[in-house]
Amino acid sequence: MKSNRRNFFKLSGLAGIGLVGANILPACTPADKTTSILCHIREQAFKQRNQAFNMCGFSAPKLETVRVGFIGLGNRGPSHLMNVSLLEGVEIKALCDIVPEKVDKARRSLADSGFNPETYTGDMEAWKKMCDRDDIDLIYISTPWNMHAPMAVYAMEHGKHVCIEVPAATTIEECWQLVETSEKTRKHCMMLENCCYDFFELLTLNMARQGFFGEIVHCEGAYIHNLLDFNFEKNGYWEMWRLKENAGRNGNLYPTHGLGPICQVMDINRGDKMDILVSVTGKDFQMNETAKQKASTDEFYKQFTDKPYRGNMTTSSIRTSLGRTIMVQHDVTSPNVYSRIHKISGTKGTVLKYPLPGRISNGGEDWLSEQEVKLLEEKYQPAIVSKVGEIAKEVGGHGGMDFLMDWRTIDCLRNGLPFDQDVYDAALWSSIAPLSEWSAANDSTSIHVPDFTGGSWKTNQPIDLLLEKGGNTKVATLPNADR
Repeated sequence: MKSNRRNFFKLSGLAGIGLVGANILPACTPADKTTSILCHIREQAFKQRNQAFNMCGFSAPKLETVRVGFIGLGNRGPSHLMNVSLLEGVEIKALCDIVPEKVDKARRSLADSGFNPETYTGDMEAWKKMCDRDDIDLIYISTPWNMHAPMAVYAMEHGKHVCIEVPAATTIEECWQLVETSEKTRKHCMMLENCCYDFFELLTLNMARQGFFGEIVHCEGAYIHNLLDFNFEKNGYWEMWRLKENAGRNGNLYPTHGLGPICQVMDINRGDKMDILVSVTGKDFQMNETAKQKASTDEFYKQFTDKPYRGNMTTSSIRTSLGRTIMVQHDVTSPNVYSRIHKISGTKGTVLKYPLPGRISNGGEDWLSEQEVKLLEEKYQPAIVSKVGEIAKEVGGHGGMDFLMDWRTIDCLRNGLPFDQDVYDAALWSSIAPLSEWSAANDSTSIHVPDFTGGSWKTNQPIDLLLEKGGNTKVATLPNADR
């Protein structure tokens, strides 16, 4: 693969003007499994297709009552379950997890809600039985990453809308499968990128919509979160699945928390699109060493020594069709202070969150004062925050953004409204991981970013923040504790 760099650059240029399809790429003859995977990433990145149906702005028929099922009740599933259980106009029909104790615990949590869902457990295929039911409209998927896309495709093919935890897919091929299945079935496929509903991110999105920053020039996002100990915790993730993801892939594996909000600010897939990506990854300074240290006192960890762990820090740079730039970083092992960055740079102003609180500038050399920022918050507060923000804070869940996201999802289905995040967003934001793997493995060569919209990005409209329709889903009850 590295020996054919000149041809690759030539093909990258042709792809930019739409002349290259996967069928005319030079032959790829991998020598080993890793190279085979990387070859496949490149071929899928160059794939072109005609859009069967545009899911951007798609409104499914109204559902007076949204009947919901949940697959995966380990780390994230219970939070979504509790949020949905608080809303009027929903029925919780079914719960599924491979671990019986988790299903039982989730069912008990609904004891005072009036819901009596059926349960599916103890079988790796039990989730299919749940999807086969004809009395479920929406399925939440909160399972290990490699299960997300197969479960979502199956659920859509069986008549269900799906909400998938991040990332929605782990390969470019899976990203295409999600897009093609959503278009074919006309079922919503939303990735549960909760950071798009963070209060400050919503504020800056509304400010961008109203021209505060002028023309957007550059944005930055990140996921910098020290998860080293948690990844090596025996009971942290089911069968240590997250550690295993980090033990065989080297790239920007978890990009969407920082990327999602800035893509909405830049109207990516809705007036602009990503063109090329370059990714640089350093070496692993800590994961192998941690595995060896743990193995010295616990033989269980010997299976995790001498693995090809991803590097500590990955930095991915992206250029868009309108000539704007994006930087996304990933580091979940260094002892850094938590940061998603969230930087917006425009011709008239800029914003930077992390360190906290977020800073805003209207084009001057200094940040605005706390009082000036407070006035901007009052002026640009989005309708969703005005309507549900205080309730969301009371419910909790990452400060309330989890509840805002789940409330908005149910409200859109009940009112027949388009989702804020569609399948093209799910596919594109998730694709950064495998694309970054390819670039990092090829001396940080640039790689073409697929256009999952099939060209409709040129006419797709930005998401609606006004809540001119809908917004009538009420909260039936409120819990006491923040989760």
